[in-house]
Amino acid sequence: MADEQFSADQTGNGEDTLPQVGMIAQYVKDLSFENPNAPAVYQWQGQPRIDVQFNIGAQTVGDDVHEVALKVEVSAMSADKTAFQVELVYAGLFGIRNVPEDQIQPFLLAEAPRLLFPFARRVLADAIRDGNFPPLLLEPIDFGALYMQQAQDAALVNAEPAGEA
Repeated sequence: MADEQFSADQTGNGEDTLPQVGMIAQYVKDLSFENPNAPAVYQWQGQPRIDVQFNIGAQTVGDDVHEVALKVEVSAMSADKTAFQVELVYAGLFGIRNVPEDQIQPFLLAEAPRLLFPFARRVLADAIRDGNFPPLLLEPIDFGALYMQQAQDAALVNAEPAGEA
């Protein structure tokens, strides 16, 4: 069969050019739990005010390998005193091959955090529970919608005309 046809997904030498994405590893990169007012905090009455902040970072760590870090900071305040503070950086290594450049950032900042979030949520809930507080069960987050909103905001900022010279 000298007239073999090669598909668009394969070169003549059999090299695979299909897009591939996979999680290589996931891990706790940093975890800090502070309970500065123990043991008095366990006598406080009322529910604390909970503040939760998220930050997502991505960096290239090797050929076709990217680290995505989901940082979650939680503080619980009661009567202007700190009940507890938690900082978690939960990260994952993702292998990405043959993906168009314009699709890598949306994956790293929207899809990868979506994959990491359930595990980060469990680590966070366990740390708070281990500090003798009720576990904090965070609601699922639509990282895709957040990414799209930030991309639209950035486009608006870049589209605004510069001020007078």
